[in-house]
Amino acid sequence: MSDSKQPPPPDDADAVEREIRRGRTFSLSEAIGRMGGEGMLKGASPVPPIEQTAAAIANYLGAHLDDPGGVLAPVLLRHVRASEILLENFDRPAVVLVAYLTQVLESDTLLKDLVREADAEWGRTLGDRPHFDREGQAPDADDPYTLASVRNALTELVLTASRGGE
Repeated sequence: MSDSKQPPPPDDADAVEREIRRGRTFSLSEAIGRMGGEGMLKGASPVPPIEQTAAAIANYLGAHLDDPGGVLAPVLLRHVRASEILLENFDRPAVVLVAYLTQVLESDTLLKDLVREADAEWGRTLGDRPHFDREGQAPDADDPYTLASVRNALTELVLTASRGGE
């Protein structure tokens, strides 16, 4: 008798895998995939949690924000993505949105900047001159984004989000 051990006979799964690999060429992506092993992403999303939160906020804004010009939601999302609030609460979209909107509503400077950016974006989108608010003058009747209208839209959004998105 010989002392060498024979490898166990391959099961059907090994035979199928060998058959599949026989005709393929080696690639770096395949090597990286093999290093990760089976089930590397099993049960987990390949999308980072911070991106999932941003997507949830974008969906919520699209469904609940009163946005007649159609550019306030993307401008808001851009600001939220750049905020510290998102980094601190990256796994809680409702908390991020309410905290950010509250911060904007409590600061006249942040609100004015948001309105100005929404006006500018609206002008770029439509190829028209934006209607910026001017101190001491009544807002332009054609302006979809005045300080008052944006403040009202954000206040309604905070109330809706605080109630659980009804």
